[in-house]
Amino acid sequence: MLDYASLFALAAVVREGSFERAARTLHVTPSAVSQRVRLLEERMGCALVVRGQPCQATEMGRRLCHHMDRVQLLEHELTAEVPSLAPDGPARISLPIAVNADSLATWFAPAMATFAATAPVLMEVAVDDQDHTAEWLRTGVVLAAVTGTQQPASGCNSRALGAMRYVAAASPDFVARHFAHGVDAVSLAQAPSLLFNSKDELQNRWVQRHCGQPVALPRHTLPSAHAFVAAAVAGMGWGLHPHSLISAALRDGSLVELVPNTPLNVPLYWQQARAASSLLDELTRQVVAAAVAALVQGDTQLADKTV
Repeated sequence: MLDYASLFALAAVVREGSFERAARTLHVTPSAVSQRVRLLEERMGCALVVRGQPCQATEMGRRLCHHMDRVQLLEHELTAEVPSLAPDGPARISLPIAVNADSLATWFAPAMATFAATAPVLMEVAVDDQDHTAEWLRTGVVLAAVTGTQQPASGCNSRALGAMRYVAAASPDFVARHFAHGVDAVSLAQAPSLLFNSKDELQNRWVQRHCGQPVALPRHTLPSAHAFVAAAVAGMGWGLHPHSLISAALRDGSLVELVPNTPLNVPLYWQQARAASSLLDELTRQVVAAAVAALVQGDTQLADKTV
């Protein structure tokens, strides 16, 4: 049998990033947390935490933390069926999810807030590129994710949400300065572009489709959805923006499309751990409803898949 006191200590260290903060959340001493984790590592025969600032889980540590997430969901279901187990009501549990930054900055946050306002949860949101959030599911770091990957991770369900519509845009002055003779491979190779981070391929995908060839783009890196828009309005560069995030700027003319009517639609999917959990089911209902209202629907809709 697993020692769940030790597992709770491990999960707290990984969640909080240090033994000291984990001790405060568990209302024990740091030495007690350290001892529990050390005993668990001895039993497992391997390291579970990489000590550092912050502390991080090893591969086996992530698996055990994922197990604890599922245990908490099961305990929540049990206390809902047997209220006498928790006379003061169900305790709040941590619910780790992953989402891409543009979804979080537009349609996802309101859905998550509506869910969290009534559910006994504390949301733990990891932000990554939509083409990489599925890896968080695969490694067991999160229980659900907005992802650009249709194929579900092992043990998960996958549901099509629709497509996020992006447009290539910049300030009018920037367009006049860099694209006076048109938007082509030559001008794009000279005009500074905006990049969210090293995983961001949207600009390259739009350029490949528009020019029919890859182009080495000069780029500024700005890992913030709202700063990305502000930088474009200020004339720092051009980039692919969620249409819903810049619709007002397009209307008032502070941003213009590089090439009118050339949107890039990026399909998004909701993947969740296949677990009997009313909490995950309710979160899914909120997410799907928000996606139907906010995202482009149509060809991107695919049948639910399970593995």
